[in-house]
Amino acid sequence: MPVHLQRAVRLMALATGLCAPAAAWAGQDKPAAPVPSDAAPGDANVFTPDFFARFAPQTAYDMLSQVPGFTIRAADDTRGLGQASENVLINGQRVTDKSGGAAAQLQRISASEVLRIEVREAASFGIAGLTGQVANVILKTNRKGSGNFSWSPQVRAHYAEPRWFAGSISYNGSAGDLDYTLSLENKPSRGALGGNDYRVLSPTGTLLERRDQVNWSSTDDAKLSALLKYNGKSGILANLTLSYDPYWQRGANDQRRIRTDGNNAMWISLNHTWGYRYDVNGDVSVPLGGGRLKIIGLRHFEHAPAFTDQRTDYDSEAPSDGLRYGQDARTSETIGRIEYHWKGGPNDWTISVERADNRYEQRSTLANLQPDGSYLSIPYPQGSGIVAETRYEGLATLSRPLSRNLDLQMAGGAEYSELGERGTGEKPRHFFRPKGSLLLAWRPARGWDASLKFERRVGQISFSDFLANQDVTNNRGNDANPNLVPPQSWEATAEVARTFGRWGKTRLKLYHYRIEDIVDHIPVGIDGDAVGNLPRATRTGIESISTIQFDSVGWKGAKLDADIGIERARVRDPLTGAPRVISNTHDRWAQLTLRHDVPGTQFAWGGGLSFDHYSPVYYLDEVNQQWEGPYVSAFVEFKNVRGTKVNFEVFNLNDGHVRYWRDVYSGRRNVAPLAFLERQHQRVGPIFTLTISGTF
Repeated sequence: MPVHLQRAVRLMALATGLCAPAAAWAGQDKPAAPVPSDAAPGDANVFTPDFFARFAPQTAYDMLSQVPGFTIRAADDTRGLGQASENVLINGQRVTDKSGGAAAQLQRISASEVLRIEVREAASFGIAGLTGQVANVILKTNRKGSGNFSWSPQVRAHYAEPRWFAGSISYNGSAGDLDYTLSLENKPSRGALGGNDYRVLSPTGTLLERRDQVNWSSTDDAKLSALLKYNGKSGILANLTLSYDPYWQRGANDQRRIRTDGNNAMWISLNHTWGYRYDVNGDVSVPLGGGRLKIIGLRHFEHAPAFTDQRTDYDSEAPSDGLRYGQDARTSETIGRIEYHWKGGPNDWTISVERADNRYEQRSTLANLQPDGSYLSIPYPQGSGIVAETRYEGLATLSRPLSRNLDLQMAGGAEYSELGERGTGEKPRHFFRPKGSLLLAWRPARGWDASLKFERRVGQISFSDFLANQDVTNNRGNDANPNLVPPQSWEATAEVARTFGRWGKTRLKLYHYRIEDIVDHIPVGIDGDAVGNLPRATRTGIESISTIQFDSVGWKGAKLDADIGIERARVRDPLTGAPRVISNTHDRWAQLTLRHDVPGTQFAWGGGLSFDHYSPVYYLDEVNQQWEGPYVSAFVEFKNVRGTKVNFEVFNLNDGHVRYWRDVYSGRRNVAPLAFLERQHQRVGPIFTLTISGTF
């Protein structure tokens, strides 16, 4: 093996660790990025377009995704705007919308419009909620009209339909002080698995039934959006985002069931959803009294009717069994928010007040198949209702440097909410919850940075959990529970990062959360199962994010990105009282991506390894677990094919499978015996994706 490849293999092991001792890397502190611009803060790592040239980026998002040691964290999908959670800013400003945030906007902005990307510690931005490193994408002020397009068909080897119409087109332009972006995109998905390694067993492990399954789904999600940005000479800044997003989903689960007692059958479950959502987000920022006043408004609405039809036809020609379940859900949210920001000496202040009105309306229907082929309705009033919440939040944030290399951010406030079902005669419940955070960011030496954050967080609950719901496929449901309360947590997060100059960068994150009123399944009545609250739980984890660049060992243009983590989560089971893992915890993961941009060419190749593992899910009468992979992928990329970039990827080269087990009890699992077991080992198969992208 060539010497430089031997060295490269050894260096790949560094992606799983944080840092080697500083002495081992002496002389390697030269930043990998271009020399910082004078306009950027001195503590920032600055990346100009020249740094990204070898990747031939088409959009600003393409550039951001190649920043060494940085992982894009999307905004929390929670009600209200609250504190910032997305670790990406545009021109130093948080994107306060619910249409994909800053990451979605950057996918519609041409790479040619980017002036630079700065990466700094969160505390230096003066924006409450941010943690760790934050990327600030600075756009050019004299932007020219430009557009982007992409087309990404996909074919799977087994079970699924082809995906022909995935793609997007967008155009950015300006007219005086007004910048605008218009875009149309479709983000379809095709999922499938199948095979005959699906067994139903008795409690002692005796085979009762073997199933040959094909389970597929097909979703199309179109979106039309417009973004308007106004930057007036008087200092007035304004943004308006409009989007309309219709979507369609259909799927089927076909199973040929062969039983040892001869009662064979064909089982099928059909489902489809046809819905839409729209968003209107706007904000205006004006100079006022030595600071800036920002007024934000948001309106979100979604209509999501869904239908499931399940049927079993027996070979013996006995009457068929069947069940139909319909759910018509409407979700709406209206937000008003005011922020005022000013500076006084070294102190950077922000105060904010927010009101959010949320409403969830669900109408559910159930019907049984009759021997004559008709369906008889089953009364199901507990599956219908209206849940509404009015929530107020007030927060004050102070950011300031404590020394040349130490920054402080403190945020404190509270939220008050009125929550309950409408039309039941019950009075809504009221909650007052203090919240806040303390963040310290430290730069002890060149190439090092660290942060420590303590936070009191108020969580949220799914409004649909107030009402009864059915899982028709697994013959499982949960009862209504109007007594759900939002969880709260004390959270501590520490991050340490080391920049190795031209060798790359690595970052280690450690966290520990103590949660009160965690949401889980709880016993209701004699044999009821509802989503409710358990008193306490903990989550403790560690994550390493690294970029290793191989230029220094002679492998020019090659790099490895790695994201590896584990989490330990514990809660006391509501039936047994014994400690167990929190249901469906993402407890182990690894994402490794190798990329080689061949010097002197317009060609790149690479591959990846991905693995995600989740803990078991605990219901009162069953326990199940599903995990899949690991998956190996490979790609080739041609950066200039008649002015376009062409990427071809094969996912799941190693034929990774989906694994699932399910233990079902005849009653509550702390007192009842096992009824049956399910064991699945299902095939996914390779997935082939072609992506063609370009600018105009």
